[in-house]
Amino acid sequence: MNELLTQFENQDYLDLQTSRRDGQSVHTPVWFILRGEVIYIRTLATSSKVKRIHNNNQVKIMPSGSRGEPLGSWVDAQVREMNDADTYLKMTGWLAEKYGDQPQVFEAQAAARGEKYTVIEITLERE
Repeated sequence: MNELLTQFENQDYLDLQTSRRDGQSVHTPVWFILRGEVIYIRTLATSSKVKRIHNNNQVKIMPSGSRGEPLGSWVDAQVREMNDADTYLKMTGWLAEKYGDQPQVFEAQAAARGEKYTVIEITLERE
């Protein structure tokens, strides 16, 4: 595993830093899954962070606490939205393994509101 990714092992949250069109940074602590050299997050498809990554797929990530308190160092990364059903099903299982029933509760609540989730794949920038 890439040594920059080892800081994310055994962590529950990462701080996802995205950029608004005006260049202002936005920090969002999110649950994540680390699989090999790839990090995955699940979020509402209509969320602002998804809109921001559609405009700029360059992000920074850092292990954090639930309120974004730093627990590591920033890493440059790039993101892309994964819209395939296979990745979504895998992500659902991975979230249940790591976080228990809470992710399914959130998904049921979102479905009741007519909202859908999407999966974001995060990879380190190549040097």
